[in-house]
Amino acid sequence: MFIVDAHLDLSMNAMEWNRDLRLPVMAIREREQGMTDKPDRGRGTVAFPELRKGNIGLVVATQIARYVSPESKLKGWSSPEQAWAQTQAQLSWYRTMEEAGELVQITDINELTHHLENWNAKKPIGYILSLEGADSLITIDYLHRAYEYGLRAVGPGHYGPGRYANGTDASGGLNSMGKSLLKEMESLNMILDATHLCDEAFWDAMEMYNAPVWASHNNCRALVNHNRQFSDDMIKTLIQKDAVIGGAMDAWMMVPNWQRGISTPENMDCNLEKMIDHMDHICQLAGNSNHIGIGTDLDGAYGKEQCPYDIETIADLQTIPTLLSKRGYSQIDIEKIMHGNWLRILKRSLPEG
Repeated sequence: MFIVDAHLDLSMNAMEWNRDLRLPVMAIREREQGMTDKPDRGRGTVAFPELRKGNIGLVVATQIARYVSPESKLKGWSSPEQAWAQTQAQLSWYRTMEEAGELVQITDINELTHHLENWNAKKPIGYILSLEGADSLITIDYLHRAYEYGLRAVGPGHYGPGRYANGTDASGGLNSMGKSLLKEMESLNMILDATHLCDEAFWDAMEMYNAPVWASHNNCRALVNHNRQFSDDMIKTLIQKDAVIGGAMDAWMMVPNWQRGISTPENMDCNLEKMIDHMDHICQLAGNSNHIGIGTDLDGAYGKEQCPYDIETIADLQTIPTLLSKRGYSQIDIEKIMHGNWLRILKRSLPEG
């Protein structure tokens, strides 16, 4: 089945992890044997050959560069200008992969239609460009510059305090810059990615934003109680906005009581069924299957050590339809979950071209 994955940090992996994603996953792992600078060295699950093997023909791919203040303990860049420059390096990598025939950027309805009609696993993988955390937008004017080069979705916050919005593990509503950002995004009919917004910023955004919304990679607070997850009230509000929530595969978000560096997917019984538990919870709140999709985040600074144990590589997403069928989901439901719901949002958001 054709799959859309609504959240992959491809350029971060290429530029900061120095991974050549044209190589098979196993070749990348072999190259990384003995390296200890990143927690997931030698355990990655994402590369272009495996995306093609899994018929994952369209992804939402990020630019990501956080600004951090001098007192912050988070990793990031010391100025918005440096963060912007990092996103431009990431953009240059995407362009280089386009020239190499690995990727094709989708910026409008015509390009989306052409890609879906002509996709096969020997052709470039389609990608929608998204910005995870808006810190790198030096001023609001930079949003328009980014839109011109194809940016189509923005998550205003990431982890901690942000220049526009506070994110995971922080608190506080949208500041004046954040509200101005959302107004400009709405004028461009861009997709607001509600992922990572802290509770107060989430509610501010939901109240004021009247263009398409999704949450590219998020799970349920009712199943794993953490501020990174959505409460049932938040999920219901997203449903009212006809949003889609992508099931994330970071193990600590899937099963409760995960201890970083101690827990393993095996000893916590963290498998794809746990992700479907979260997806099913959303479906029960909605009364239908219109508001869930796949947003793996499988290359989000972790690998086999912190993802479902039945995922060897991202190609194993092809096992999800069978698991959904066993839960009683119809073929129509499964097609919505694997690609159709994301395409609905994209067709509402992308310009005609």
